[in-house]
Amino acid sequence: MKFVDEVSIRVKAGDGGNGCMSFRREKFIENGGPNGGDGGDGGSIYMMADENLNTLVDYRYTRHFDAERGSNGGSTDCTGKKGEDLVLRVPVGTTIIDSATQEVIGDLTKAGQKLMVVQGGWHGLGNTRFKSSTNRAPRQTTPGKPGEQRDLKLEMKVLADVGLLGLPNAGKSTFIRSVSAAKPKVADYPFTTLVPNLGVVSVDRWKSFVIADIPGLIEGASDGAGLGIRFLKHLSRTRLLLHLVDMAPLDDTSAPDAAEVIVSELTKFSPSLAERDRWLVLNKCDQILEEEHEERVKEIVDRLEWEGPVYVISAIAKEGTERLTRDIMRYLEDRADRLAADPVFKAELAELDQRIEDEARAQLQALDDQRALRRSGVKSVHDIGDDDWDEEDVDDEDGPEIIYVRD
Repeated sequence: MKFVDEVSIRVKAGDGGNGCMSFRREKFIENGGPNGGDGGDGGSIYMMADENLNTLVDYRYTRHFDAERGSNGGSTDCTGKKGEDLVLRVPVGTTIIDSATQEVIGDLTKAGQKLMVVQGGWHGLGNTRFKSSTNRAPRQTTPGKPGEQRDLKLEMKVLADVGLLGLPNAGKSTFIRSVSAAKPKVADYPFTTLVPNLGVVSVDRWKSFVIADIPGLIEGASDGAGLGIRFLKHLSRTRLLLHLVDMAPLDDTSAPDAAEVIVSELTKFSPSLAERDRWLVLNKCDQILEEEHEERVKEIVDRLEWEGPVYVISAIAKEGTERLTRDIMRYLEDRADRLAADPVFKAELAELDQRIEDEARAQLQALDDQRALRRSGVKSVHDIGDDDWDEEDVDDEDGPEIIYVRD
């Protein structure tokens, strides 16, 4: 199944049914009064989080969704049928955004969570509603109100406890294969991972956490190079980041340079995301001599001025991975306990999460705007260089405007 994490759709709620104008007409009953019924309300459209879905591919080709219209009112005080509500199922972790205003309508982070995105139109009133002691035969009705209509943008962010960061071929997919049952593709060329992969890591019988592997970053990713930063948003919901570094890169780059690239791109994407708890994991220790481990670790730590936890592992040989996963589980448990006991810590984390969401959305929106300008052939103000200005136009800027008219 194709992985789709962003779609744009249009939703239209059902219109309300019109009220009916009718008078009672029966044999042997003279001057029957009004008996026109009300119309039915239009159907609304809801979004519901479904834990069985993991992609938005269902909305890739079907973009327009209309709820049922309410039926018109009938005679003999019959009320029209209400339009059926439409429920659109989306993966857990989907954010619903109004495309026109960029307002976040809601965030579906729990299975079964339901959110109304457009409301059905109100029903029209039949002429029975207008009868009174002075108006015995009313001929007034009201039409049903139109249902709401919106253009929506759906963004899916995978929900994981731990996220993996690293350059292509840093060993992220190998690591997730070694600690979980997930089987992402592994090969000896860059960008083997094209979509995020999730794996459940079981530490003990009743203890587990979810780890997310996203496509690797390269230098310039924040400007759209490689796969860009499109998938970095999937790390915004994680609780811990693991920065994987290849201790023995096969190309000309050094391990400290590779580590520095990721930190730089992460900070450019979202300075607040760079504040998230992050551990340094040095992978492929089996590729260098054991006596060189300490020197290589010191070199990377000094370059990054790193003060957090450091782990040296070999994902393919499963060396050091068990200790790492147990420490992660302990960290997640301690974090959950502190959230429950410390309201200040909880508020600080909530504020950090909001900043990450805002910065990530602003960065991705800026990239989308640049792509739209490139497709239309229009340059952004930031992309205009000195060669794009016409000197003659600049010289004539303060002169008279000459308009040529053809007879």
